[in-house]
Amino acid sequence: MESPFKADIVKGKVALVTGGGSGIGYEISLQLGKHGASIAIMGRRKHVIDSAVAALHSQGVPAIGLEGDVRKDDDAARVVESTFKHFGRLDILVNAAAGNFLVPAEYLSPNGFQTVIDIDTVGTFRMCHKALKYLKKGGPGKDPSTGGAIINISAILHYGATWYQIHASAAKAAIDSVTRSLALEWGTDHDIRVNGIAPGAVDDTAGVTKLAPEEMLSKIKEKPLYKFGEKWDIAMAALYLASDAGKFVNGTVLVVDGGQWLSMPRLLSKDAVKQLSRREEIRSRAVPTGLPKSKL
Repeated sequence: MESPFKADIVKGKVALVTGGGSGIGYEISLQLGKHGASIAIMGRRKHVIDSAVAALHSQGVPAIGLEGDVRKDDDAARVVESTFKHFGRLDILVNAAAGNFLVPAEYLSPNGFQTVIDIDTVGTFRMCHKALKYLKKGGPGKDPSTGGAIINISAILHYGATWYQIHASAAKAAIDSVTRSLALEWGTDHDIRVNGIAPGAVDDTAGVTKLAPEEMLSKIKEKPLYKFGEKWDIAMAALYLASDAGKFVNGTVLVVDGGQWLSMPRLLSKDAVKQLSRREEIRSRAVPTGLPKSKL
């Protein structure tokens, strides 16, 4: 698919993408890179990061990979500082790292609930907090007249309510709130634009293969509003928000879902979800092979 943006729309900028080694995070990294940015990707699995960096290099994108867990304060600080040391600046932070699994609320332990909150919500704020001094107007390596941009990836789970993802729904709702509050404070004080993207179901991602097995997909596709998006769709939204094209957009959560949030049917029984979740979790832990693939 041909990009609607100029090839140099983020030329000279440096972006740090958490969860940038696969799925939506990788596609955002790729498209920012193909439009002129240098990329640092952060993730917990070294083999995934290495594969993603190799794929970015094959596309001519300047990129580095940094191992780290957004739940750990030292890791977050080290990754942000390493990005600055390598590229000499930081202009864009994309928080795409996330955790999720299907489970009825009555079977979900408080620890399981806390884990997703720690990755999605606390991890997002932690990365924003560590990156602040580099993103703010007049920060190290920055133009003294303007600040950077933050993009937080949430979801449409909390637009109404959702089945069997109470932990992720709560985490994503909190991310949207963090986005708006930081946009108000940091937009005023530091000229940093903070926006979010709430994707719907995106094909060829863990969110579909892990959370919507074949038994569910056959029922989903019968719904007239339900269409799968592509990772490219989310990446184009991120490119808009990160670039000067979106310079007057702040505190907005851009819903990119084809209208899916308007209809959320109950698809399977609790017992069926419990069995499917166990199977898909085992499958999702398998080591990926090959390089990440792009639709382009």
